[in-house]
Amino acid sequence: MADQYFIGIDCGTESVRAAIFDPQGKMIASEAVPYAVYHAHPGWAEQNPNEWWSAIVSAVRGTVEKSGLDPHSIVGISGDFTSCTVVFMDAQFRPLRPAIIWMDVRAADQARRIAASGYKALKYNGYGNVSAEWMPCKALWVKENEPEVWARARYVGEYVDWFMHRLTGEWVGSINNTSIRWYYDRNTGGFPADFYEGIGLGDLLAKFPQRILDLGEVVGSLRADVASELGLRAGIPVAQGGADAYIAMLGLNVVEPGKMAFIVGSSHLLLGQSAHQFHGKGIFGAYTDCLIPGQYTVEGGQISTGSVVRWFRDNFASSYMQKAQALGVSAYDLLTEEAAKIPPGSDGLIVLDYWQGNRTPYVDPEARGMIWGFTLSHTPAHVFRAIIEGIAYGTEHILRTMREHGYVAQELVASGGPTKNKLWMQIHADVSNVPISLTEAGASAAVLGAAICASVGCGAYPSLAAASKAMVRVTERISPNPATHQAYRFFVDKYINTYPQMRDLMHEMTRYIAQRAQ
Repeated sequence: MADQYFIGIDCGTESVRAAIFDPQGKMIASEAVPYAVYHAHPGWAEQNPNEWWSAIVSAVRGTVEKSGLDPHSIVGISGDFTSCTVVFMDAQFRPLRPAIIWMDVRAADQARRIAASGYKALKYNGYGNVSAEWMPCKALWVKENEPEVWARARYVGEYVDWFMHRLTGEWVGSINNTSIRWYYDRNTGGFPADFYEGIGLGDLLAKFPQRILDLGEVVGSLRADVASELGLRAGIPVAQGGADAYIAMLGLNVVEPGKMAFIVGSSHLLLGQSAHQFHGKGIFGAYTDCLIPGQYTVEGGQISTGSVVRWFRDNFASSYMQKAQALGVSAYDLLTEEAAKIPPGSDGLIVLDYWQGNRTPYVDPEARGMIWGFTLSHTPAHVFRAIIEGIAYGTEHILRTMREHGYVAQELVASGGPTKNKLWMQIHADVSNVPISLTEAGASAAVLGAAICASVGCGAYPSLAAASKAMVRVTERISPNPATHQAYRFFVDKYINTYPQMRDLMHEMTRYIAQRAQ
């Protein structure tokens, strides 16, 4: 195994990144290549699969060249992808229209109708609203609004399915994205035919891949013509991949009950493993076998987190930005230094982090952010700290909801840009009274997870759990402060009590502004 390497391909929203890892999880080389997102109308977001391929080829070839390795030493390949990025293809697997990517919400009406249908499959939505991002919503929109595309579409899948076919010629589905966004449940026989028939998509089932593979399972061999384009050896095994955040769980070694992946950035995502299946209001999942066979994955998320911090910096912290520029440091560092001097609770400021609605536990796209508790003594540093605390309160609200259903997170393993802010991570640990671990891979957890899938596909490791254990290393552990946790409990309760009292006013305002904009 010493001279074997694995390549992961991270196909994100704005770029593709390829990276080569050794069997111990050390990154040898990586290369990122951007591609465009097209917004033809408000709420729309599309991409061109041909541009995906050009970027993938450039990224892979660039990575191999940077590594200096003999391409024959690269023995496995896999990828991670944006979820709910839907591709419609003809009988020759040629895209019939641009891919509708995950952030596209044109299918809001279809989502509302699907949510109102009442089918048992909606257990995965926590018996609440359905996101317009999910596969059936987008498919129904195309069927109703582009009937000519629908009639010609022989194959309908996601980015991962398109990619796997492009590399191997095989048309297969991933247990990951089919479970988390297509309502596939292996325990109940696969796709819920009654649900798809009832929402008007009975004919979609024949367009889906019929063979569903576990993560790390071999899809097929790398085609010779594709290998030539990528600069790799023909015939190496291509292992099944899945949605980026879930593949990042592998790159964080979150492969057993009790741990949760805590993926932080512009938004926050919580993903954890459970030994048993459960469903409840305010929780996404638990999804059958979507990561590890025999386990279930539970999901919670916050739409606006780091994006709110950036909004504050860009619009209300100009003095800090000017000072930071003069000193050659980050404005975030200056704000953090001042915020660290302020006691827990920010002297009574509460921030509700619903700038773009609430994902969980309310699944309310019409909710909006708010700040309350202002006095004349509050400073920009107070607001900065209150925003970070409000984000942490939102995370704790999700964890409380999960605890109410019997799921207890004993450790968060974090990845993403905000992990560099020690105050922010300490606040999260203190608010939730849960330790937070950081790993060597850091923000590269997803592409490492893809390489872990590749390592299992080529036989270097016997299982995803074994590969994760061998290739992921914890570098830091942030322990909660019990006294600070107790101090935060009062403020968390006030955060949670804010939305029910403001919900109707929020909805009235959101709808009024939307109508006025028409």
